Amino acid sequence: MTLPLFEAGGDPGPNFSALLRSTGLTPPVPGAPAADASIVHATTVVAIRCLQGVVMAGDRRATAGHLISHRTIEKVFPADQHSGVAIAGAAGPAMEMVRLFQLQLEHYEKVEGKTLSLDGKANQLAMLVRNNLPAAMQGFAVVPLFAGYDTGRGEGRLFQYDVTGGRYEEREYAVGGSGSLHAATVVKLGYRPGAEADEMIDLAVSALFRTAEEDSATGGPDLVRGIYPVIAVIGAGGFERVADADVEARFRGLLAGLESRGGNQR
Repeated sequence: MTLPLFEAGGDPGPNFSALLRSTGLTPPVPGAPAADASIVHATTVVAIRCLQGVVMAGDRRATAGHLISHRTIEKVFPADQHSGVAIAGAAGPAMEMVRLFQLQLEHYEKVEGKTLSLDGKANQLAMLVRNNLPAAMQGFAVVPLFAGYDTGRGEGRLFQYDVTGGRYEEREYAVGGSGSLHAATVVKLGYRPGAEADEMIDLAVSALFRTAEEDSATGGPDLVRGIYPVIAVIGAGGFERVADADVEARFRGLLAGLESRGGNQR
């Protein structure tokens, strides 16, 4: 290969990337994953405030590009007794972040003899998200939702983040993942301040079902395999996961209602 020659005024100078472009080559992106790298992503997650605290829900599908890589991944986890975290984004780093977050909260409780405040927990998770920024710039972004029951205030609170670690408290609901736009629309239309947890669980079920209809990366209820979204309620009694049988019954009720109205008409 010979060195390229340039006319006067066309010399890119010391800019190596410009030199590559001028010769028809693509500049490499430092640290970027290979084009065929299989990055597993987890979506969609929802958190909704209710009278008892907060309802958190997440579908079970994980995708790698246009392929379904996992059908039973869990995206909603207890952070400690009175808080939970839901993951969206690159699944591997997200799960590692959850385990580290859980360990940090447990370590603080053992050392200090008391639990960290809910604001402190939200700030701690923000630091973990911020520390993941270099990986996020390489395509391994993690954007979780965090929610919990504030024992001091006697109410549920929820937080969402951006890839830089920005922490934002939401008053009514928060969504994350590729189906967030569709899920947010359903929740916004059905949300009612001060509603019972049971009603907001049904709203979360409806949001995930409708999102799965529009977003291929979001998994709906799998009646054949018996796979249903993970749903939990965080209240004064702590983090309580809704039984799969209960979630199945709610989805079947939703489907029966749609069928009785003539199907899912737009």
